Amino acid sequence: MSENPDKPNINEAGESKSSDSEQGLEDAVEGSDEALQKNIKSGSPSTQRMQRPHPSPPRFVTVEELLDTAKGVANMALAHEIVVNGDFRIKPVELPEDSLEKRVKDIVHKAFWDCLSVQLSEDPPTYDHAIKLVGEIKETLLSFLLPGHSRLRNQIMEVLDLDLIKQEAENGALDISKLAEFIIGMMGTVCAPARDEEVKKLKDIKEIVPLFRAIFSVLDLMKVDMANFAVTSIRPHLMQQSVEYERKKFQQLLEKQPNSLDFVTQWLEEAADDLMNQKYKNALPAEGGAADSGDSPMPNPVAVQNYAYLKLLKWDHLQRPFPETVLMDQARFQELQLQLEQLTILGAVLLVTFSMAAPGISSQADFAEKLKTIVKILLTDAHLPSFHLKDALTTIGEKVCLEVSGCLALCGLTPFTTEKETVLKGQIQAVASPDDPIRRIIDSRILIFLESYLASGHQKPLPTVPGGLGPVQKELEEVAVKFVRLVNYNKMVFSPYYDAILIRNVCCVMWSEVILKLILKDKSSVVSLEGNKSSF
Repeated sequence: MSENPDKPNINEAGESKSSDSEQGLEDAVEGSDEALQKNIKSGSPSTQRMQRPHPSPPRFVTVEELLDTAKGVANMALAHEIVVNGDFRIKPVELPEDSLEKRVKDIVHKAFWDCLSVQLSEDPPTYDHAIKLVGEIKETLLSFLLPGHSRLRNQIMEVLDLDLIKQEAENGALDISKLAEFIIGMMGTVCAPARDEEVKKLKDIKEIVPLFRAIFSVLDLMKVDMANFAVTSIRPHLMQQSVEYERKKFQQLLEKQPNSLDFVTQWLEEAADDLMNQKYKNALPAEGGAADSGDSPMPNPVAVQNYAYLKLLKWDHLQRPFPETVLMDQARFQELQLQLEQLTILGAVLLVTFSMAAPGISSQADFAEKLKTIVKILLTDAHLPSFHLKDALTTIGEKVCLEVSGCLALCGLTPFTTEKETVLKGQIQAVASPDDPIRRIIDSRILIFLESYLASGHQKPLPTVPGGLGPVQKELEEVAVKFVRLVNYNKMVFSPYYDAILIRNVCCVMWSEVILKLILKDKSSVVSLEGNKSSF
């Protein structure tokens, strides 16, 4: 049971489900519209709530608990990354050239190889270090083999028999070059095709110490290849079990850190408040009369969650903590946020351009695509701190006017006047302001499209793209697919927690409305009584 009774306990419902699969998974992981636009864009908490959530009571934890929690979070993050990121790859560790760690590593390695060189230069040679290296190579080669590789396993065990090698060394009959030749041949047999060239180069090294050093370097690369192969192999299994696994790990974290849903609660409550305020405003009579609060329905929990996810695309990552349940995907949401900002600017520039140009310009697909490509290229560095949008839009305005004038000339249409070019450049430069009407329209319609796509349940075909977004439809749909895929997976893992939070929030709101009605009823009774007194 969770130590915090207000937090949902998800484990109890499914502990007996797929226990063997979860254990195997754990072992594998451990081894390797305007209102809409305004509300979402603000990213600020509702005025009805405090800036930061109330923390749970503090509790002392031991170092062991902290280490265990960190390990659980690391395993959950690794499993999540493997499932969500189809391009996930383990990469070799590359230390910075001027780092202390690399200098120490180089010194230690040099000392080891110098010692080996001294031993092999003795008369007679001493093979103690060399035999230990052969033993390490043997274990590494065996770790590359699959259960069905019996013949290769037998060959390695026979040729790299350490007891026999020690006897040969003691009797002066050890041929270290022959062992190296067998090792290189076996590496060529079990390595990935991408390593064939590195293994082939080993045959050109004649000196024993440089050869062994190169062998270990290639073996390290082969270990990375094997780890990536293991990740690819377990991904289908991981896809099936990752939802239960991540939920189980998060529940364990929640039991140890009961405040692990504070920012999620604030995030969802803000979304619910925003939707309630929208519905209340829409329910107000046109003549300014009072709206009946009882006629204003509570927002659908699914709509609240979808709206909350849209708010993440307008999040102030520098000023506000990210909700805990989407923390592992914060970088992905930041990337989507940047892509949508670029799409908004791109769409606004194209809309302004095609509105100013002759009607025949926008209907030419080749020109529209060329213009879009030019603007996209000039916005490529928008993620860099050194990027200045105003300067980029000035350049874009010059380039767009040049391209439009050229197209008009080719089509035999009336060319742009100087006055018209000045107006177009000015409108393009105005897009730099977030309050620019054209930019706000494009931004609002993009959010409406994403909201519709989320509400559609990821069904095909995609919802109709709102007017004005046609030139960026392809890019918008690509972003929408990534966004919805990310959201749907997060929902599968954490929806029980979200539902519990929203149910509790709905109950609080309903009780508030009941109390408000009682207060208003009491006041009306008092007013009625005062009226009756005055009539006597």
